[in-house]
Amino acid sequence: MTKLYFGDITTMVTTLMIFALVVFIGYTIVDRGSVQHWGMRGLLLLAFGLVVCCFAAARDGLDKTIQFSIDGSCAAGLFPLISIPTVVGCIGALVIIASAIALLFVNSQQAKELCFWFMTSGIAVKIVVVEIARVIAL
Repeated sequence: MTKLYFGDITTMVTTLMIFALVVFIGYTIVDRGSVQHWGMRGLLLLAFGLVVCCFAAARDGLDKTIQFSIDGSCAAGLFPLISIPTVVGCIGALVIIASAIALLFVNSQQAKELCFWFMTSGIAVKIVVVEIARVIAL
């Protein structure tokens, strides 16, 4: 089980970044009453979430899965191209991107907060589904 989360440098860095992202979201939940700039908080979540997503995709070999699906020149990654983790990841990404775009156009802090929570929901679902699928794939 430790190899699953700390097997190599990419896996270890991804695990630590996911933990940091969850801590950031948890801190925001606890401190939401005093947040004054939801737009900045949302953009920070978007930027850091994108970095974490890229590391997780590299960790799970998504690039290899795509290349295998196109020409079969390499072994596939951890998940097939059409699988629950990849489909949920795409849907979660759609929710996050749509919320981030909306974040740029809304004016009230309440609307920006709502966009933040939509982005948080997309990230949380992606993390839970992918990590459960990784444990099952062992």
